[in-house]
Amino acid sequence: MFRDMFEKDHSLSFEVFPPKKEDEFENCYNILDELSVLNPDFISVTYGAGGSRSKKTVEIASYIQNNLKIDAMAHMTCVGSTADDILAVTAELSKVGVNHVLALRGDKPRDMSDEQFETRVFPHATDLIQFLNKNTSLDISASCYPEKHPEAISIDSDIAFMKMKQDMGAKMFISQLFFDNADFYRFVERAEKAGITVPIVAGIMPITSAKQIGSTVTLAGSSVPKALADICAKYGESPQEMYSAGVEYAINQIKDLQKCGMAHIHIYCMNKPKMTSEICSAIN
Repeated sequence: MFRDMFEKDHSLSFEVFPPKKEDEFENCYNILDELSVLNPDFISVTYGAGGSRSKKTVEIASYIQNNLKIDAMAHMTCVGSTADDILAVTAELSKVGVNHVLALRGDKPRDMSDEQFETRVFPHATDLIQFLNKNTSLDISASCYPEKHPEAISIDSDIAFMKMKQDMGAKMFISQLFFDNADFYRFVERAEKAGITVPIVAGIMPITSAKQIGSTVTLAGSSVPKALADICAKYGESPQEMYSAGVEYAINQIKDLQKCGMAHIHIYCMNKPKMTSEICSAIN
């Protein structure tokens, strides 16, 4: 059970994503098999923009839950969904015994018009959480942003939304990626002062390619500290050295978090079991 992991001295979880092509699914299950031997407390599965590939999310979550016997968390976005869409997915999750979701608004799909976006049924993740809590028996987790959501007015307003998520039923928060632990420590302190009492799990993404700085990181709105920028500048043209330096940076982040009492770590493992195994070996 998810709640049991917070009774332990530490916990570790992973995020994976469904492959885009049907013929890549066999390899996806092989990846999950490799990750399972690392004994994560749970594995979360992402969800395509606007609910695309939601059936694949359910399939993969079912494999994690039923074949690997590891708790599965299914991501669920609402930006392009109706109430019926959401209930259809929750019914599928119920059929396969997956009872925990990460409730998110999600990014605007490319084929969604501005008018559709402005008149969407679920304007925010808080609306989805409230709907799920009223209409399902799912356990609900939510996201949080150590450096604030890119669209938030301020960190205080963002934490106020976080408090709303908690009040509407979120039982745990998983943080967006960050690269300066000082940002996370300040964020946790402010969140606790604002009344956040449920666990906050630190989300760590290893940067093993300089290209990630210009894509994933920019999209997430995370800042890049000088130490990481220097690594990218020094090793960006040398893939193997960049990989090694990026993994080491993530390991050092996690060790510092654990040393400072942040015992619950969620690794955005990008479907890379070898990298994830190296990190787990080093932090354990």
